[in-house]
Amino acid sequence: MTIIRLGYVAMSVELQNCSPSQTMTFKQFSAIKDREAAIRKLERIAISNLENCLRLLKHNVGNDIHFFRFSSKLIPLANHEELSDWSYMKALKEPLKELADYIKLHQLRVDFHPDHFVVLNSPKVEIVNTSIQTLAMHEALLKGMEVDREHRCVLHIGGVYDDREAALEQFIHNWGFIPQRLQKMIMLENDDTSFMLQDTLYLCEKLGIPLVFDYHHHLAHHENPQWEMEWERILGTWHHSKLPIKMHISSPRSKKDFRAHADYVDLDMFVTFLQSIKGSTPELHCMIEAKQKDAALFHLSNQLSELDFVEQIDQSSFRIK
Repeated sequence: MTIIRLGYVAMSVELQNCSPSQTMTFKQFSAIKDREAAIRKLERIAISNLENCLRLLKHNVGNDIHFFRFSSKLIPLANHEELSDWSYMKALKEPLKELADYIKLHQLRVDFHPDHFVVLNSPKVEIVNTSIQTLAMHEALLKGMEVDREHRCVLHIGGVYDDREAALEQFIHNWGFIPQRLQKMIMLENDDTSFMLQDTLYLCEKLGIPLVFDYHHHLAHHENPQWEMEWERILGTWHHSKLPIKMHISSPRSKKDFRAHADYVDLDMFVTFLQSIKGSTPELHCMIEAKQKDAALFHLSNQLSELDFVEQIDQSSFRIK
């Protein structure tokens, strides 16, 4: 028997006026002649984003959702080279503390998926340094929320640079330059164009990093479609983690546009996966990466609740018998 918990990504389609990703471009920032006033405006936007995160978590708790990915766009221009003197965390202390208290009270699992420009296997030192800076910003946010930073940031491996094996070895080389406190945050995900499941397993096993299995990505990009042969190895990458194993679930928009995410999760596709892994692990957290966000979670939850081999625990949690 395996407990399945469903989560969703970043924002709700059910809540109105609750974006956690409100932003400001550097052009807009520069257009404000008083630099201090421009910085205060940036801080107001970031505070509003965090307040909307709290609204989202309250929405989740009201609907029995225990698992959520925060947007990585909470602080506009956080690492812009022209704002290196901006100590943005001081202004965010209070809203982060409110999030901390709420996350603790309801024992929520929260994490991040830093944007695609975080590339740890780049051969360019400046790109790796910028990636480290972005990871440090995520660490500061998690620390402000009083969340244990271990295994809270999902990353892709990075670029192939015309030689996949060399790119994997470049990741291992660069890993030694990543501060240990940031290494502990990282989970790696197989992607849909560059690094397949076996590539990701190679790094995760070598470096002791948990692997977040993306089922849709595997179907879109593989040498061997039989992911089941590697499932025990995937589970093994989580043996040293305090957290239950995490995966991503989404469905193709169409056969022609297979890599794009559909609005909802295809039930048959997900059930095929669940039937293959049931009983292999006590608990599995499934992050829904569908365009309809929480609406996709509710839709999938309703469908699962009607299946004979599924016992519903609450609106987002089930036992697979």
